[in-house]
Order: sequence, then structure tokens, then C-alpha cells
Amino acid sequence: MAKRSLSSDSSRLPVVNTPIIVGIGASAGGLEALEDFFSHVPTPCGIAFVVIQHLDPTHKSIMPELLQRITQMKVTQARNRLKVKPNCVYVTPPNKDLSILHGSLLLLEPVASRGLRLPIDFFFRALADDQHERAVGIILSGMGSDGTIGLRAIKENAGLSLVQSPESAKFDSMPCSAINGGLADIIAPVEELPEQMMAFFNHNRRGVTKVIEQGLALKSKSALDQIVIILRERTGNDFLLYKKNTIYRRIERRMSLHQLKTIALYARYLRENPQEQDLLFKELLIGVTNFFRDKDVWAQLKSISLPALLANYPQGKELRAWVTACSTGEEAYSLAMTVMDVLDNIKPKGRFKLQIFATDLDEDAVNIARRGYYSANIEADVSPQQLTRYFVKDEQGYRVNKQIRDMIIFAPQNIIMHPPFTKLDILTCRNLLIYFEPALQNKLLPLFHYSLTPHGILLLGNAETIGSFTSLFKPINESIQLFTRIDNPSQQIDVDFPTRVFPIVSLLDNQPESFTEMNTNITNLQTQADQIILQGYSPAAVLINTDGDILYINGRTGKYLEPAAGKANWNIHVMAHEALQHQLDVAMKKAQEQVEPVIIKDLTLDTVTINLTVQAITKPKDLCGLLMVVFTDVVKPVKSPRRKRGAAEQESQAELQQAHEQIQMLREKMQSSQEELKSTNEEMQSTNEELQSTNEELTTSKEEMQSMNEELQTVNAELQSKVDDLSWVNNDMNNLLDSTEIATIFLDNELHVRRFTAHVSHLFKLISSDVGRPLSDIYTNLNYLELEHNARMVLQTLSSIEEDITASDERWFKVRIMPYRTQENVIDGVVITFIDITESKRIAADIESARKELVIINESASQAHQFADCLINTVREPLISLDQNLRVVTVSRSFYDLFKVKPEQTIGQLIYDLGNKQWDIPKLRELLEKILPEKTSFDNYEVEHDFASIGNRTMLLNARQIEQEKGQKRSILLAIEDITERKKREAGL
Repeated sequence: MAKRSLSSDSSRLPVVNTPIIVGIGASAGGLEALEDFFSHVPTPCGIAFVVIQHLDPTHKSIMPELLQRITQMKVTQARNRLKVKPNCVYVTPPNKDLSILHGSLLLLEPVASRGLRLPIDFFFRALADDQHERAVGIILSGMGSDGTIGLRAIKENAGLSLVQSPESAKFDSMPCSAINGGLADIIAPVEELPEQMMAFFNHNRRGVTKVIEQGLALKSKSALDQIVIILRERTGNDFLLYKKNTIYRRIERRMSLHQLKTIALYARYLRENPQEQDLLFKELLIGVTNFFRDKDVWAQLKSISLPALLANYPQGKELRAWVTACSTGEEAYSLAMTVMDVLDNIKPKGRFKLQIFATDLDEDAVNIARRGYYSANIEADVSPQQLTRYFVKDEQGYRVNKQIRDMIIFAPQNIIMHPPFTKLDILTCRNLLIYFEPALQNKLLPLFHYSLTPHGILLLGNAETIGSFTSLFKPINESIQLFTRIDNPSQQIDVDFPTRVFPIVSLLDNQPESFTEMNTNITNLQTQADQIILQGYSPAAVLINTDGDILYINGRTGKYLEPAAGKANWNIHVMAHEALQHQLDVAMKKAQEQVEPVIIKDLTLDTVTINLTVQAITKPKDLCGLLMVVFTDVVKPVKSPRRKRGAAEQESQAELQQAHEQIQMLREKMQSSQEELKSTNEEMQSTNEELQSTNEELTTSKEEMQSMNEELQTVNAELQSKVDDLSWVNNDMNNLLDSTEIATIFLDNELHVRRFTAHVSHLFKLISSDVGRPLSDIYTNLNYLELEHNARMVLQTLSSIEEDITASDERWFKVRIMPYRTQENVIDGVVITFIDITESKRIAADIESARKELVIINESASQAHQFADCLINTVREPLISLDQNLRVVTVSRSFYDLFKVKPEQTIGQLIYDLGNKQWDIPKLRELLEKILPEKTSFDNYEVEHDFASIGNRTMLLNARQIEQEKGQKRSILLAIEDITERKKREAGL
């Protein structure tokens, strides 16, 4: 499930006559970004583009027409089985999922017609599977996180990923999601992305995958070793036993990003830039994972394998599982959910618990897994039932619930160097072994056998096998690489436990000039080697590593070592004299297993006799692990002159007689010794068997203790991480509660104080030692006798209660009592908040008082208005009140009677417009507009005028300008007296 480190070396179909295919994902604000992108793509470019957007399934898309205006490339809507061609842009149609197979587009019906759909992830995954390292993914403006998982698949296959810089995006959610996941190779404004993409392609024209090993030159191999050493020194992790093909593919990708032509240049750049070392390390650890990856695997586990495993333990058991290369945790959580589903389905009589150890080399990925928080994209992989049961949803995504989270311990671990977990019932190692050399695979599989219990399950990736270890594992289902452990007590298994000691990197093809670059620690090689030779040796000697590579030569070694014909090869096994080769090989192996030097005497080389000495070096530290080979000439003794024949014969006879006597004596002693030796041998054999058994027990105990110690360290690291998280959460909570300035008390189900904020001390006499006491025992100055009763009502009804209460110092508080809900939606007490609303109450009281005064004023005004109307209607003379614009406001009844008009023809009208403009009298205009504003009144002005309704009349006008309070508009009261009859009488007199 979690694919770690590097892209697979499995066989791939070559891509024939297919251009580089660039997938572009965009959502909200994507049209503007797409237009900026394609307007900067040079044409022709030889590249095919596929645009994937979030589209309404019910509306026709006009995206092809919009983009065609921007670019000279042909823009078409994607069709089923359409072969991708260069210099073309393909746009996904509405209500379809787009895939690709062998360079041809495929249209699929979406799984869900509406709701959460992830078309960008869907296409990017298909593009990565189809085009491998030729795949290119671009994320532009958009909301959500669609495209992040797809970019991860492209990165895992050594493809190229580009992301629009968030500050230039109209909506930055999609770009930020990809960048935060560490998946962006190039981040730039959208108008700069085409140029940087083309520069990458121009530097490394991607084509059919080549076999890297055959194409590597000698210097490239040496530089590759240098890169491995640099990473080892930087990170403490050794990639020596990883497949060179896959390592080189990642390095080649980084070379293209920096536009470096040779791996040697990149090695130099890497050595000078620590940041690049971290980036390359991250590049090698790209993990592709999702929940329930490879559905058939989980279906097999759920229906057959796990029920069979549980059946072996009718009394129940604490199941132990180890998820290696867990990446960001999806596989570990998937396993926990699957086991819980199985337990619910079969309902075993025994009690089962589950403990999962999930480990990975990438500490950042482990930290993500520990948080257990994932985006809403997981809805595509996790069933609705499992989402409801095992996750807590919020606005941004899903968080694994506490029940599942507590089953898993996440920890960083190097499977090559750190001790394994033991007594396991389940072990998953999916898509990890494919990145290792066969030697490392052969080391890990026996280790997995040792770690599993007799009924344990081993789950490998689809492209992985158990190789020659058929005696250790029995297949349950070979199609999904699911195995069970074979328990054979009589079989001796050689388990090579992990070690933190790094093997010495052998120099490929033994280039002499590259020795100085092999290890920066061996800087004074000659000086230190000379010191050792001078201390214990004077003859010819060479310093070698465990592979036989010669690192330093002292003295004349021509009699013992000779360069082989052909290409230069500085290896002692190749250069040694023919008579030395076998003995040298034996001596080197023995020397590595013991402290004392190995000495082989009287070896004849042509006409020379020598002693061969091989010793493993333990001091100084820089030379630890190397071997010193010393060649010492042996001087033959000089023969004495021949004696006379007779004397020689007599001497020989005497010596022969003496020898016979000694032989007889020795024969008797030997018979006696043989009997004693036989008895001693039987005792020694019995003792040896006991010691061997004891040694095996001690070895097993030591390994189990080592593994248990590793587990304890892992648990301790997990707990420390949780303590740190809890400390930060407590700090955040305390700061949040203090910043609100709201008095808050947390009570448990018994209404005992659990915690409280500092502001509560103004209402309750609470101190820190009162935690755990009933709230009813604490003195308060609140006038709220129903507090305890209401709190219990909230616990019973689960409904909040809110009331306004007073305190003894005449302050008011709004009290809100709410149920305390845990993350698992369990009620565990109540929360009571007290908000000071004294000021609000005072303001409300002032507003109420003002409202009452306003009512009284309005009533008084209404009465005054009624009195004024009665007064006007009582007066016999016609009266009119005008506003400041000379429009009629009030008219007396006598005015209507005299001038024969109605109220609807009068009220609101300009005085000059009354009665068909019969009041539009120049004299009246002068009085109202000039005289009245200056004098504020006029009296007894006579006006004679022909009125249409009553004929010629003489009117006596009196007016007053009524001053209002400051800020109010003025009004005018006009009194009209008809003096026509009086004038006639006066004229008759």
C-alpha cells in the first residue's frame, strides 16, 4: 500500500510515437490561469496538453472555444479512444472521468454523478501509470485539494510536477495543498511555468526508458558512490543496497531540474549544497499511498485470511502487527479498520485487542500519520460506513477517531539498520522490497520469518515474491502475494539481524584516482598506515578493505603481487601470485572473525619461501574494518658438509634405534591417551550440546530484549510526541479562554469542578485546590439558586439553558449551561459560561426610559395637534398653514366653504396652484416671498382678485412666520378675511 523510496524497475512497455503528455488541473479561477498559461506556450512545442476541470455535469462546456482564442494549437474536447497528438490541447467533457491507456484517451462514466468528485487525481494517476517518468502534472488555481494525490503518483514514477505560485492564484487551495505535501518540483507564476517546463525538456528530452546500468560510464558509477556516501553522512541512512537503476533515475531527475549535464557535476553540486542533499533524500522517499489501496488485497484479508488467523485463538489474544514503510499512515489505519470490521462480523467468543507498529524512514511522513488528519479526498477510497464509524468530519476533512488512533504507534525506523518487532501476527511490507538489491531481500525475508508467530500473515506487494524462501512461507493467495509462516523446528534458519555498521563502499572498476574520494574521514591514510607498519612490521605490506581493494602499499611487493593483464584492476585477489590466492582468501576470512593475526608459514613462491600474515585493524578509528597483509621472506638453513659414509651410517643406525624406542613409548602413551580422550570427548560433546542450547537461548533472549527495547523506545517516542502535542493544546486552550474574558467552569457528570478560567474568581471563591469539589460547596455572590438544578437538567435533556441573573453587587450576567461533548460525541459533564451584561442592561434601561419619554412627547404633540385643528376650524375667517416651501399643510373648514374646494385638491399643493391657480396673485407672491421672510409677519394687506369660483373679491390678508425649535423647519400661518361687502358698504356711503 505504501510505496516507498524509488520508482519500480519492473518491466515497462516502451512508449512508441507518443509525445510528452502534460496534464493540467484547474478549478475555481482556472480559466484566467489557463489563458495566461497557453498564451506563453511556444508553438509548435511538440507537447500534448490535457486540461481537467471541475465541471457542472448538466451544462455544456465552452472551454475549447475559449482556449482556442488564446493559442495556435488545436483545442478539442476529449473523445473516447482518441490518440493523443503533439501540439494539441484536449479538454475533458462534462459528466465524464478522463483516463489514458497507451497514449489514447478514455472516457469513463463517473462513479458518483454529484457530490465529491476528484477528476484531476483520477487522470493524474492514470497518466503516471501509463507514461511513467514521461508524465507531467501541473496544478493551477482552484479550491480544495484535488490533484495532490495524483501529483504524488507522478512524482513516484519520476515524472515532473509544476505548481502555480499561491500568491498569483485567484484561489490558492489546490496549489497550497500540493506544495505543503512536498510534491512541487517547480513553483512559479502561471505565465512563467511554460518557459521553465520547456527548459527542463530541452535539457532532458524524455523518451523510452533506458537501462541505466549498461549506460553508466566509469566516472558516473564513481560519482554515484560519492552521492550515496554524501547522503549517508547527511542523513545516517545508507542507500548502497538500493537498486542503482532506481537511484540513478531520481538523480537524473534532479540533474534535469538544475540543468547539470553529468552526474559528476551533480555530485559536486550536492556536496556544496546541504539543502539539495535534503531535497534528494526526500526525493528518494516519495511515498504513494491511499486508503485500501488494491481493493482485492483488503477483500481477501477481510473475508478469509483474518478470520482464519482469529480462529487459531479461541480464547482471544492481543494481536500484534507491523506495517513497514507506512508513509503517511493510510495503510496502518486501513489495517486497523479492516480488523475491527472482521471482529464485528464474526463476533468471536474470545477477547481480542490490536496493537499496530507503523514505521517509516521519513520522519515528516510519520508526523503526518501521527496527526491522523486527511482531506475530503479520502471519500473516494473509504466507504461511507467506515467514514461514519472511524472518522470525525469537519469543514476541511476527516480526523481518525480516538479508538482507531490509540491502536497504532507510529515511529521513524530504518528497516535495514534497526531491530525488528517480534511476536507479530501480521506483517505488511508492500512495494518496498522491489527497490532493494537481491542481497538485501535475502536478508529481510528470514528476518520477517523470525518476527512472525507460527500462524502469522505476511503481506507483500503485487510485484514482490518470497524468492527461494519457499521453506519459510506458504502462499495463501499468490495473486495478491499473501503468505503464512511455516513453522519447522528442525530447520536451522540463519537470521542476519540489522546492524548500524555501514559496509565499506567498494570502488567500481577500482580507479586509483578515485580512492581519495571514497571516504573523507581517511584523509591521512599514508601517515596512519606507516605508523602501524613501523610499530609491528618491517617487511612489504599492503592495506586493503574487506573486498580486497588495495588502499596503500608499503615496500617492494613485486615478488608477491603483480598487475593483471588488461584493464587496470587494483584488487589483491586479482594481483596476488597464483600460489598465494587460496591461502590469502582463507587468511582474510579468518582475520575478520578474530582479533589475533592469522599467520600462514612456509609458502613457496617460485624460488622464494615466505610467511603470510593477515590482521584486522581495530585502531585507529579511521582505519577500523580494514586489513593489513604482510609478506615476510623466510631464509632457508645452510646445509653442513657431508660426513664420511661409515660414520654417517653408524649415526643413522643409532638415531633409527632411538626413534623405534620413542615410537613404541609414544604408541603406548597414545593408546592410554586415546581412551582418556574418548571419554573426555564424550563429556565435551555433551557439554558442547548443552552450551549450544544455552547459547541459542541466550541469543534468542538477547534478540527479543533488543526488539523489546526498540519497541519501548518507539512507544516512548510516541508518548513524548503526544505529551508535546498535549502541552501545546493546553497552552492554546488557556490562552483562548483567557483572551475571551468570559468566566467559564467545566463540571463533570457529578457536577464536580474539573477546571475553570481565571475570570471565574470574581463570581466564585475558587482556587486551584478546589478542582474535584462539588460546585455547590463553593461560595458565590450570584443570585442563582437554580444553578445546580439547571445543570442536572442539561445532563438529562442534553439541551442548553440560558438565563439572565443578577449578582449581589447589582451586576447582571448571562448564564449559559451546555453539555460537554468529547471528540467521540460522548457527554461527559457540563460547561457553564458567565458573560457580564451589566452595561448592556444599563443601556437597555436607558433606551426603555427614553422610549417612554418619547411616547409621552408624541402623545402631547398629538393632543396639541388636535387642539390646533379644533381652534382653526372654530375661527370664522379662512386659515391656511404653509410649510417653508409654501405648500399647504392645514386648511380651516371656513376656507373650503368660502372658495368651494375639497381637501384632496388643497392639502400638499403649492398655494399658487390652488383652484386652477386662482391664488397665483403677484401681490401675494411679493408678500410671501419678500416681505414675510424679512419682517416675519404682515397685517391687513388688501388684495382684490377675480376668483373663478366666487367672482371678484377683496381679501384682507394677515400672515405670521411661526418659529420652530432649533434645527426644525419654519412654517407660515395665513389668515384671509373677505371684506368685499364691507368695501361695497363703505363705497355706498
